[in-house]
Amino acid sequence: MSEKLEAYYGLPEQVVFCKRCVMSNQRPASYPEFKHKPDRKAPTLNIGEDGICDACRFAEQKEQIDWEARERELVKLLDKYRREDGYYDCIVPGSGGKDSAYAAHILKYKYGMHPLTVTWPPLLYTDYGQQNFRNWIEVGGFDNITFKPNGRVMKLLTRLGIENLLHPFQTFILGQKNIAPKIALRYNIPLVFYGENEAEYGNPIAENNTSLRDKSYYANQNLDEIYLGGVPIRELREKYNIPLVDLLAFLPADYQELEKSKIEVHYLGYYLKWTPQEAYYYAVEYTAFQARPFRTQGTYSKYNSIDDKIDDLHYYTTYMKFGLGRASYDTSQEIRNKHLTREEGIALVQKFDGEFPDRYFREVMEYLEMDQEVFFELCDKFRSPHLWKKEGDGWRLIHPLA
Repeated sequence: MSEKLEAYYGLPEQVVFCKRCVMSNQRPASYPEFKHKPDRKAPTLNIGEDGICDACRFAEQKEQIDWEARERELVKLLDKYRREDGYYDCIVPGSGGKDSAYAAHILKYKYGMHPLTVTWPPLLYTDYGQQNFRNWIEVGGFDNITFKPNGRVMKLLTRLGIENLLHPFQTFILGQKNIAPKIALRYNIPLVFYGENEAEYGNPIAENNTSLRDKSYYANQNLDEIYLGGVPIRELREKYNIPLVDLLAFLPADYQELEKSKIEVHYLGYYLKWTPQEAYYYAVEYTAFQARPFRTQGTYSKYNSIDDKIDDLHYYTTYMKFGLGRASYDTSQEIRNKHLTREEGIALVQKFDGEFPDRYFREVMEYLEMDQEVFFELCDKFRSPHLWKKEGDGWRLIHPLA
């Protein structure tokens, strides 16, 4: 009888790969929220009895959608809120990447809306990422509010997120998610538009509209239950001497205010057929978006998630925890959009997944004031025993994609 190996993070003990794409059931099906403790179980990507994952099912459903009818729904929604009094009528959050560039531009110049763009900036901008942000605003032609959180606190929470969760992006994701509804409340703007529908990746969300009034927005009423970077709010305030005001930027807007508001949050990808490659070409043409001047380490692409120097490290940590690196994410998306075959995707994953991102590594570690050896020790600590086996001085995946 084979030894039963422990599975961390509530992951399924049996590793199963989708028969259409290259994603496995080890992928968490939603981003870690602020209430997640380090050991909290999270939902993972569902792969049905037929071997097909939810994201691939969604891609199949997209081909059956009447997109002309969906666009009429969009126009009807926009007609309801479009303003002609010189004030903003919608918010598009983003940093000038291909998706936010596409969303903001098409809403303004095709549909006659007046978007205010809102940015929670990267921890460490890449040169080309910062230029893309400038081009988005200056070439694309948009007003923008950039909210820069307390740098000392952001740095600390990022380091704690690595130390406690091996998740460099946890607090960044929370701030990025929560800033747009707060700005919408502050400026009385009724619509918030995100780009891709998260169901594209197998995340369980409402199909066309994600409510702001879910239980996560009780956060400011239950501060003692909240963790940031794997540390309770109370401990951050007492042990690390961080005032509550410096932590509020990462938390949702006031629940009672949201209850009273009529703000709606929509995914443009529900109304318009969303293809990342087409969004890239559109952004290049209309907002002078530029791809990376070199291949992204850990994958084969050059234009996905390139504005933050810590991006590449984030995907390396997903490889450590879930056995899924950046190439797995990129190829799965391209297979679903019929830009790659599964066989081509497997070859790319085998070649690039898990490649160590050394280009910005030293700079990131110095910025976070973290010892490089400590980071590598944490990587080994967070490897789930059911995924990884130690062999000599190295590690190998027990269930590699084949």
